[in-house]
This record gives sequence, structure tokens and C-alpha cells, in this order.
Amino acid sequence: MNSITDVAGIRVGHVQKVGEGWLSGVTVVLPPVGTVGSVDVRGGGPGTHETDALDPTTLVSTVDAVVLTGGSAFGLASAGGAQLWCEEQGRGFAVPGTVVPIVPAAAIFDLGRGGDVKARPDADMGYQAAAAAFASGDHAAVERGNVGAGTGAVIARSQYKGGIGTSSMALDGGVVVGALAVVNALGSPVFGPADLKPSAGSMVPPQGLNTTLVVIATNAVLDVAECKRTASAGHAGLARALDPSHTLADGDTVFALATGAVGLDRSTEQARQVSLITLQSAAAEAVRLAILDGVLAAEGVSTAAGDFPAFGTAGE
Repeated sequence: MNSITDVAGIRVGHVQKVGEGWLSGVTVVLPPVGTVGSVDVRGGGPGTHETDALDPTTLVSTVDAVVLTGGSAFGLASAGGAQLWCEEQGRGFAVPGTVVPIVPAAAIFDLGRGGDVKARPDADMGYQAAAAAFASGDHAAVERGNVGAGTGAVIARSQYKGGIGTSSMALDGGVVVGALAVVNALGSPVFGPADLKPSAGSMVPPQGLNTTLVVIATNAVLDVAECKRTASAGHAGLARALDPSHTLADGDTVFALATGAVGLDRSTEQARQVSLITLQSAAAEAVRLAILDGVLAAEGVSTAAGDFPAFGTAGE
């Protein structure tokens, strides 16, 4: 399906609100129990939750869910809802009497894009998105464009609508790498020589803050340090897809998840290096394609805050 859900066990759920001042939402990526994960934050204006727990030197190596949300730092409250859902399902780090779900989160800036700066995701929306992800089933189609955390996303200095995109790549030996992106960038997308990028874009001052959020998933066996390096590689794809990227006004963040279903060739040190380089190069390309997919899938909207046309109509 050319989707992150081509990685077996990865599920995606979206919840959004539109109208009456709303233009925001939450997306939850729900991996199989025992999935290893890490993160690399490169943007100058990040809004994140529990990302320190994904450092290779910390106690817990697994991730129970990843929350991507609108609402800037306020929207990080949605992570609590996803965490509650995970606790109810018994997903998390076992402690006396309960489990503590590891639920990192990152937010985009979309405050006020529906007209009301108080209309932002909360814990209930995070809970609903986690439940929707679980209910979707394995290998389900992923909604793209103006859904979930991409509902209020914009690009190109707030001139055009951004959104959710996804992609996947199949490698030798049964390895699959997928990516999901929430494209809310200060920069404009780069499609290649025939780029649609409007020439006037560089003349428009930034409006508010931005952020592109990405989740990379693979069925390969990776440890936390290898997930960290894979997340770092994903930023290369982000930089290829958006110009500029990783600015002071962007909170660009990439998560990487490894479900551990397929072993890489580690028969020799050279084989190990080749396997990891191949996977991480594919991850960068999957990120690039997911970002461009999110741009092309986004539909124009008009709210009390202004008009945000689809990027593909730039020359019309």
C-alpha cells in the first residue's frame, strides 16, 4: 500500500476536529508490544514529551505508542490520553500494581488556524486516536492529507496547506521500511527539476512556528542505538524534501521504531555495516517520499484565520 502500515503490526489512528474554531487533531502510531524505538530532534523550536526516555543510555528500550499532535505545547496533553489507553490494555513497563506505558510525543504549531487559539487537542483526543489505531487492524490503509495531526498543518511560510503523508520501501531479505510524516514546514517542498515551488515564497515572512514530524518504522531487528542512527538518517530525507528545513522556527523531529521481526545480515562486520547503511538509506528516502505525499494529499481550507490553498494549485 506504500504506507507505514506495510510494516507488519504497525497501526495508525487519526482523530481531528474541524469547524467552530477548530482545525487540529492527533495521530497515534501504535507498534506491536516489544517494539524498540528512539528519536532525533533537530529543529530549533521543538515541542516534545518523553523523548529523553528514548536515549540509548536509558533504562527502557521499548515504545508503546508515538503521539503526533497539533496544538503546540498545549497539544502534548493528548499523550496522557494515549498513555491511559495503553495502561488499560496492559501495554507498558511493568511496575508494582500497574504498567507505565512509554509514550513519546511531539507537536506541531497550528494554534488559531481554525480561528480559535483555545481549540487544541486534549487527553480525550489522544485516547480516541490510540483506540482508533488499535481498531484499524494490521496492514490497514492510512488516511492522508487533512487528518489527525495534519489537520491544521501548513507549509511554505503558511501560504499553502500541509498534511499527513506516508510511504514504504521493500528491501532484500524481507525487510520493510515505512514512514509517516506530518508536514507543517516553514520551507517549501522540493519535487525535483519540475518543482511546483512558488517563486514568491522566499519573499513572504514566516507566520508563527512550524514543525515536520516523522515516524519511521521497520520490521528489522535493531537495538536502541541503531534506531537512533536510523532516526538521524531520516533527517536527510526531510532535508531533501523541504527547503529550508531544520530552521530556528521548525521543531523537526524524527522517531524510529523497529518491530524486530526480521534479522539483518550480521554474519561479518562488513555485512552488518552494509545491512545498516542500506536500511538507513531507505529510511531517508521513505521520509522524503512521505513528506511529498503529505503535501500532495493535503486539500485547501478556508477558516476564520485565512485561506490555505492546496500546494498543487500554486500556479493556478
